[in-house]
Amino acid sequence: MFTEAARAAGTGTPRLVEWRDVLRDGGHAFADDEIVRLDSPGEDAEVDRHLRGAAEPTRVEGSARWYARFLAAVRSLRGGVRLDDPDELAVLFDKRLCHARLTAAGVPVPPSPTSGGTLPVRGWADVRAAMREHGMPRVFVKPAHGSSASGVLAVETGAGGRIRATTSVEATPGGLHNSLRVRRYTGEREIAGIVDALAPDGLHVERWLPKASLGGRAADLRVVVVAGRATHAVVRTSRTPLTNLHLGGARGDPAAVVALAGDNWARALAVCEEAAACFPRTLCVGVDLLPATGWRRFAVGEVNAFGDLLPRLTGLPGGPAEGLDTYAAQIAAARTAVPLSPPTPRHRPEPEPRNDHARP
Repeated sequence: MFTEAARAAGTGTPRLVEWRDVLRDGGHAFADDEIVRLDSPGEDAEVDRHLRGAAEPTRVEGSARWYARFLAAVRSLRGGVRLDDPDELAVLFDKRLCHARLTAAGVPVPPSPTSGGTLPVRGWADVRAAMREHGMPRVFVKPAHGSSASGVLAVETGAGGRIRATTSVEATPGGLHNSLRVRRYTGEREIAGIVDALAPDGLHVERWLPKASLGGRAADLRVVVVAGRATHAVVRTSRTPLTNLHLGGARGDPAAVVALAGDNWARALAVCEEAAACFPRTLCVGVDLLPATGWRRFAVGEVNAFGDLLPRLTGLPGGPAEGLDTYAAQIAAARTAVPLSPPTPRHRPEPEPRNDHARP
């Protein structure tokens, strides 16, 4: 889709550099005049195996290893005009650091005892202690370096010691696996086992804020911000606390949300732009916006470096990307800052010698 947008904009066909080649060769060199846009290294079993260190692509564990190796790969890229900043990516892919940066900037976020990584979470006992000490009977427990709700647990406690965790994690004798089926665990020993297995990779804990509803379903939004402006928004609704579309969430009617929010809609978009302003050297981010009951207040759940994969979605009416998809909007925004033209091979560095038997 990005290639199609680039061709339609008259910039030619982008030169594609595969992550597996970057990992194999120990880096890659770009010409000084090449515009370099990073995309997610997901959906490639070989790349994920190298980054995560797990043979099974559905395994949840290994996110800390993925984080370290992904950042090393990003820093191995040389030259070019970058649309994604390595130092900002390091914050965006650590929920604890991202939460602290947003908090420092005055962006509304769910309260969190692990903001900035000051409170270590070594396992379920630490989660339970944090819930008690901070008066949080309902929390989200998230792998610090996770994405796409991988390993996330929505934990709620009640009278009489009742406890329930909603998650896409499937606990098996061989380890934890991502599943497309959201499930609920009600035994504390089982929940503790999942959290204890995830803890070595780092965990972020935050208060579970009650969300607004749309059509009787919990609702939140993914808002894409390009060059500082909120350009696209998709409403995500679900009957579970996890609204991710790949986990059974459904797109809601944005016009209905705008009507429900009324005068608060402008504030919702402003909050997303404030969050994106914390990452000024990254052209595009996807902000997960949590509307409170009544659609009057909003908080930022996460800021995603690769949150622009929203097929068939065009820009907000009256906005800077009206009629454009997320990729065309990025190209248009980049052109105002950097003259984009078709790739010119004469300026490109000679390819480095490759040893097909070498591995990093």
